[in-house]
Amino acid sequence: MGQIVFYILAAIIIVFAVAAVNSRKILHSVIYLLFVLASISGIYFLINYTFLGALQLAIYAGGVIVLIIFSVMLTHNIDSKLETASVTSKILAGILSIAGVATTLFAIYTYQFTPVKNFNAIEITDIGTKLLSYERGGFILPFEVISLLLLAILIGAIVIAKGQHLIEQEYKQNQQ
Repeated sequence: MGQIVFYILAAIIIVFAVAAVNSRKILHSVIYLLFVLASISGIYFLINYTFLGALQLAIYAGGVIVLIIFSVMLTHNIDSKLETASVTSKILAGILSIAGVATTLFAIYTYQFTPVKNFNAIEITDIGTKLLSYERGGFILPFEVISLLLLAILIGAIVIAKGQHLIEQEYKQNQQ
């Protein structure tokens, strides 16, 4: 049963990844990317990496996609179509993709994997406690700094996107 679910998720990832790359509408590409990222989290859940699956859903499928959609909508380019790539660019991208897959498969099949001895399972509560601790090795301060940085970036994006529009409105009001 698990193998069938894996193949279904893998097919969804491949189909929507190709659709995201080939779509000429920006918003459609973002939606296709959302399906790819959600399916990747499904694979994490399938292999019992629940923490990674939850992070994948929360950070990528949730946060990044929402930021991309906001940036597309704020810049008023929601209906714009992307330009198509030239044939030589497509051929070059295909060749490089095949070379990347070949290199990855070669590395996987030639590496001598050794089984792990003395495997200790780590609980999700241990990860959460370690990440949110104030002690040495804790990551609460970087999380807070990153959240402030992302807030500043979002405010800056809104100012940049709306700035020109506000300047034009002010100019029109001064003309009257």
